[in-house]
Amino acid sequence: MDCNEDGRVACDAASADTLNKGDSMDPLGELLSSDHRRTLEFFVMNLKDVSEPTVDQQELLYNASVLAHYAQISVDADIPTAVPADLTAVFDHFVGDMALLTDPLVLETAGAQCLLLAGFFEDQMRRRHNIHWYSELGAGFYRRAAAVEQSASKAKLLDTIGRHFEPWRRRHARLSHELRDSPYLISWPRPGRN
Repeated sequence: MDCNEDGRVACDAASADTLNKGDSMDPLGELLSSDHRRTLEFFVMNLKDVSEPTVDQQELLYNASVLAHYAQISVDADIPTAVPADLTAVFDHFVGDMALLTDPLVLETAGAQCLLLAGFFEDQMRRRHNIHWYSELGAGFYRRAAAVEQSASKAKLLDTIGRHFEPWRRRHARLSHELRDSPYLISWPRPGRN
């Protein structure tokens, strides 16, 4: 699986076998490492855990790539796909400037940011924002991106994400709860014990 280097939020939908290949490292180094591939693997595995067994694998990989992308980008990054501070920033950037809304990448980015903030960060956003409204807005961004996308296969995926936006948003929220409720703890081996 290869993430595009130009800042796109999607990764190529490759076979799951790619995710099982890896380098061997010392146990602590492996535990503390986080490169692009491992971050994507983390979200693929955890999204599978909160999804139905019948969920489409291409949609799962796409959604994992959205989460992996934003997990590795700072809110202070100076790139178009940087993490917005909240849904108001998404509104101001994408809805306030309608001239941007003809580029499929811009539309996809707007949809992905709605998915991230209204889904994974739902609890934080719910206090100030209407999650249902932003869910509809995000779905619309994806459907509009599909309508102007040149690649037929990419357009089909974007349209599908748009049509399935709300179930994916809920899965992102469930994943956020799962990760918060079961934090990973590093247990150090005690001297003299194996």
